Amino acid sequence: MKTAIIGATGYGGAELIRLLHNHPEVEVSSVHSSSQQGVRMDESYPHMQDTCNLTLEEIDPELIKKKADVVFLSTPPGISNKVTPGLVDVGLKVIDLSGDLRIKDRKVYEQWYGIEAASDEIIQQAVYGLTEWAKDDVAGASLISNPGCYPTATLLGLLPLAKSQLIRPDSIIIDAKSGVSGAGRSASAGTHFPEMNDNFKIYKVNEHKHIPEIEQGLHGVDSRIETVTFSTHLVPMTRGIMATIYAQATKEVTESMLRELYQTTYENNPFVRIRPEGQYPSTREVNGTNFCDIGVTYDQRTGRITVVSVIDNLVKGAAGQAVQNLNIMLGLDEKTGLNLISLYP
Repeated sequence: MKTAIIGATGYGGAELIRLLHNHPEVEVSSVHSSSQQGVRMDESYPHMQDTCNLTLEEIDPELIKKKADVVFLSTPPGISNKVTPGLVDVGLKVIDLSGDLRIKDRKVYEQWYGIEAASDEIIQQAVYGLTEWAKDDVAGASLISNPGCYPTATLLGLLPLAKSQLIRPDSIIIDAKSGVSGAGRSASAGTHFPEMNDNFKIYKVNEHKHIPEIEQGLHGVDSRIETVTFSTHLVPMTRGIMATIYAQATKEVTESMLRELYQTTYENNPFVRIRPEGQYPSTREVNGTNFCDIGVTYDQRTGRITVVSVIDNLVKGAAGQAVQNLNIMLGLDEKTGLNLISLYP
């Protein structure tokens, strides 16, 4: 199977190349950029000298169709909604890592992203690819909207509770932290070394564009859930997300009951690992892998459930989940090319 990557020079695109390089069934046949045409990938990323020396080409659906069967879009918001219809029209399968097709309500997308949404037709055609909760839909899809990094960690941690209606719908608080690679490759005043080193800061308070994506996902399994409190922080590390989630229980439970719920929910999902009682994951333990590790507990004193969910934002939060979805689309074992042990320490 031949694949093309649009937006290959960003961190997500580079991670796709890293993962697909060792995939036994897939070859990266072309790479594309709207701003760096004619540049070789190993000029932008010298470490790819012996693995990917493809030259970046223009974004032309007819040209891509001659070289590839599947296209990954690893682009900023506002590009996929213009490019995807042409790719679909020429018969290409598309996995979109941007946020352009995740929100089903166009008005909600435009409110949070501040740009024009894609057409209703293309949005409704896109399958929201939170793999563990959408395998049947992904298997028959030709257009997948890959979830965001924060929503992946958050929804995998919360959906078992929401589906079981074990939490009060108005009590959800998500305290999330991310490494700086989540902000992308382009330098900014808020993310370069002097600003981030030995520092820890909150950002986009009450206005992060992943809020409606999280609320949409939760509402889909429990219609009582309308809103959440979601706070994001940058920490001085390169990779990783930790979402610490709090919600009031609707009845008294035990930690063993909660762990059984999570183990049952994810028993056939190899990339979600539930920690033993009294253990909680750290970001280092999933670094460079497609795993989501989850710890869960119940505080009898407050009646509150706490969930700790960690992922690598560039792998399970982006490129790894995209490859996992590709595997399911192609009828392959979902672990193909993703059997990775974390980079530790």
